[in-house]
Amino acid sequence: MTIHRPGLPGDLPQPDLLWARWGLLAVLEASAEQEELPFVHRTGMWIDGGGLHLDDCGCTCWTLEKRAPGRYVLYGEDESSDVKWHKPPIDMLAGAPDWLPLDALRDLIEGYELGCVYWYDNGAWSRAPYPEGLDDDGLDCGMSRFADRGDVLGALDIDEDHGMDAETLLGRAEQYALSRELVQALAAASDRDPEDLPAMLRALDRTGLAEKDGPAALAAAGAGPTQTPRTGSDA
Repeated sequence: MTIHRPGLPGDLPQPDLLWARWGLLAVLEASAEQEELPFVHRTGMWIDGGGLHLDDCGCTCWTLEKRAPGRYVLYGEDESSDVKWHKPPIDMLAGAPDWLPLDALRDLIEGYELGCVYWYDNGAWSRAPYPEGLDDDGLDCGMSRFADRGDVLGALDIDEDHGMDAETLLGRAEQYALSRELVQALAAASDRDPEDLPAMLRALDRTGLAEKDGPAALAAAGAGPTQTPRTGSDA
């Protein structure tokens, strides 16, 4: 799946698919050590009450947050974005609905810590208009790892000798059909610290990717408690 530079709303997968792919990787990366770190010091991919997060501790930092049934917001920055330095300034919140975390986003904008904002409502992704000639908003570098299914498969380090290949695992995640037993088996087949399993199971519960949850239950749950957004520059 190609993401343009700058990104277009139609470049992004449906939010439940984006959530499933990102969420699966967050489950597999979850660890007891990372859970104990302050929010601003966490790196990699993880989920908490404020949504799904990605931070490589340098170049790219993103959050996907579910605000209400059928409503998501994706925001963050990548060093490739020209938006936050553009003159005259680009209003990244132009046309934004009032259900976005506007105060937190404005704080990030004022601190030059935000590269773009996309929101999903009424069955479609949207963003503010950009001026002609803008080279990039960072969406490609930040989100292509989830938009391209092949990239997601490549990120899954799965030992097929234990009866689960990457294609099957990703397919189950995309169908919201994972299970606690499957996560336990994956953890047991890896060299993970046994103390990481509870963190992985907590992440699974938070994503809603388990068989008992599914998209309908995830939608019914609505938004969880939010944390103050941050970008990689806060790490």
